[in-house]
Amino acid sequence: QVQLVESGGGLVQAGGSLRLSCAASGRTYSIYAMAWFRQAPGKGREFVAAVTWSGGRTSYANFVKGRFAISRDKVTNTIFLQMNSLKAEDTAVYYCAGSLEGDYTEANAMDYWGKGTLVTVSS
Repeated sequence: QVQLVESGGGLVQAGGSLRLSCAASGRTYSIYAMAWFRQAPGKGREFVAAVTWSGGRTSYANFVKGRFAISRDKVTNTIFLQMNSLKAEDTAVYYCAGSLEGDYTEANAMDYWGKGTLVTVSS
């Protein structure tokens, strides 16, 4: 029903910046919110940021507030994650996800997932 494709990951030095993109296609009108999650080796998938599609309300994990910003472009059906002041502990596979309902900060509540894009932050 909904396809999500991430891009923009790569290698960056600590303190640097990256912008991730997630292009949505299919029945995107059914999506209530879109979010970014991440998963580091040996760790569970954790919430990073989310934005409601219609209203643009944003939510952030505490560990990224002031450093990351999520946004959406309704014309191109794309969400972005601008990541600044990156730290080594930000290294992870970043996943784009979509939620049909109001719970969008728990990984097991998301309805659609991209395949992920790897972000590596060098110390």
